[in-house]
Order: sequence, then structure tokens, then C-alpha cells
Amino acid sequence: MASFDLSGVAEAAGPLQTWVLPALLGLGLASATGLRTFLPLLMLALAAKFGLFGIDLNDRMAWLADWPAISTLAVASVIEFTGDKVPVVDHGLNVLGAFTRPIAGAVAAGSVFAGVDPMTAAIAGLIVGAPTAFAFNAAQGGARLTSTATTGGIGNPVLSFIEDVLSFLMVVLAFLAPVLVPILMIVLAIAVLRLARRVRARMDAREDAFRAGVTRSP
Repeated sequence: MASFDLSGVAEAAGPLQTWVLPALLGLGLASATGLRTFLPLLMLALAAKFGLFGIDLNDRMAWLADWPAISTLAVASVIEFTGDKVPVVDHGLNVLGAFTRPIAGAVAAGSVFAGVDPMTAAIAGLIVGAPTAFAFNAAQGGARLTSTATTGGIGNPVLSFIEDVLSFLMVVLAFLAPVLVPILMIVLAIAVLRLARRVRARMDAREDAFRAGVTRSP
């Protein structure tokens, strides 16, 4: 009877489990923290606490799955959710998020590199998580400014709720199918660019109409 050597499969699975899947999972979590600082961390902590989706945390970050951390993240998530629906406060949260969300992204991404030493996990979290969260937070800020300019801020709470849903779904996708995270990020990037171009075109059209009206006025 022919025998099959599975050593090559095992060797390939090692880097996959240690680096590739955690990197994709961390990428999804970090992108979600770019929209909401605390909700992705809360979902990660709960998944690790109850052993959902096969989530394991690096030993240095095991404190995330403790009840004091979970309780604090839950309260912070509610505060952020509520405050982001209030005009002026939402812009303040976004400005603050430029500093806090990259940190949250690095923490979330680094914590899922469970198969490496804590220092390596922290470095991986910084590389994967911080720039990703910062980029999504910057995109969010641009969308908010555009919404404020076109709707006078009336549309901001609706946009905020959409961001809540997107952040939640990105974490769920990262848990269930991390290999699809890059595809979702590309789709979102294209959608944001198209939206920005359309809004910019409308704003330019309004400026041209305004200038034409001023020129014609006596």
C-alpha cells in the first residue's frame, strides 16, 4: 500500500498558523479599530474568554480576557458609541482616535500572534496594526468632513451608525474567514474613493454655480 509523506504539509502549516493567519486576523481587527477604538477589542476579549472561533491570545496579552478588562472595554464601547452620535463630540473623538486607534490596532493585532514570544508579537502588532488603524481612522475623518460639508452635520449620526456596523462586521469576518479580509479592505477602499470623487464633484459644481451667481450679480 502506498504511503503519503505529510511532513511537507505539516511544515507548511507551521508558518501558516504562526504568521499568516494571525497577520490576516490582526489586519481585520486593526482595520475595525480604525473605525471604533474599543468595540473590536471587546469582541476579541470575549472571543478569547469563551474560546470562540479558535481565538488564542499571546501570553503577554492574556489580561484582555479577564473580566476587569472586559468590563472596562464594554463601558468604553458604550461611551464611544453614544458620543460618536453627538455633533462636535464626534469630531473630537475622531481627532483623539488618530492617537488612540493606532495603539488599539497594534494591541489587537499583536495579541493574536499567540505562537511567538511577546516581543516579536508586539513588533508584529506595530507593523500590522498601527498603520492599518491609522489609515482607516484617516479615511473616517475624511468621510466625516465631507458629510459635515454636504449635510451640515445632519448626516453624521447615520454615517456613525454605518461605521458601527462595518466595524462589527469586519471583526466577525476576521474571526470567521481571515483570508477574505484583504478583499474586503480593497472593496472598501474602492468604495471610499468613488464616494469621495462624487462628493468632490458635487462640491465643485456648487462652487462653480456660486461663483457664476456672484459674477452675474450687479
